[in-house]
Amino acid sequence: MTDLNVILADIREDVGKGASRRLRRQGHIPAVLYGGKKDPATLTIEHDPLMHAASQESFYSSILEIRVADGRTQKVVVRDVHHHPYKPQIMHLDFMRVSAEEILKMSVPIHFVGEDESEAGKISGLIIQHLVTEIEIAALPENLPEYLDVDLSNLEEGGVVLLTDIKLPEGVEIPALAGDDVEEIMIANTVHIKESQGTGAAAAEEAAEAALEAAGEAGIEDVEVEGEGEGEDEAATDEPVADDSEADKD
Repeated sequence: MTDLNVILADIREDVGKGASRRLRRQGHIPAVLYGGKKDPATLTIEHDPLMHAASQESFYSSILEIRVADGRTQKVVVRDVHHHPYKPQIMHLDFMRVSAEEILKMSVPIHFVGEDESEAGKISGLIIQHLVTEIEIAALPENLPEYLDVDLSNLEEGGVVLLTDIKLPEGVEIPALAGDDVEEIMIANTVHIKESQGTGAAAAEEAAEAALEAAGEAGIEDVEVEGEGEGEDEAATDEPVADDSEADKD
């Protein structure tokens, strides 16, 4: 476990909006730890080291370790992060306890690789669209990957990559593919840019809209164009957070 995956924290007794504001002014972040068979715990974490750790993609899809001053440790995952609307500041964090024996559902990022080596990547006027940026997986904590690679090196003009094409590590499953009646979900495809579309961001956006329209006509749902919806909390859980966490947020 790297230093970025270890979070030093203190137990806090003073809760409420006023207490949270004082913590932030002192350079700390209020946080809540919940889940498992233990009661929720309120924590305080130094802001700058946590902000540095949170700048890494793996922070949101890895098993982290919280260490408190009295020596206790707890394996956790991030469930919610509240950022300041415009300042580079984390306002509040929710962590969930994990057990080594329980399967964990997490959203992990997708890394598309081999695009430049593919036939499609060498054709002028052809764009390879990434239709999803992350996928929910299920695995025991010890098998949880930080990300999944999607190999595009064999992608040809007119080709598509489906969710079922992802090669999963041992012990990892995709819940969306469970069951007998599995809908094919497209995660990447190729789209031609017309001369009238020009180049740059506007052309890419228009091509993206065309890709989504084509996916809809094919009966494929729940696709997401890379760059849209970023910053939303994909790792939200249905498990309720302790009431005092809501009181701490402002």
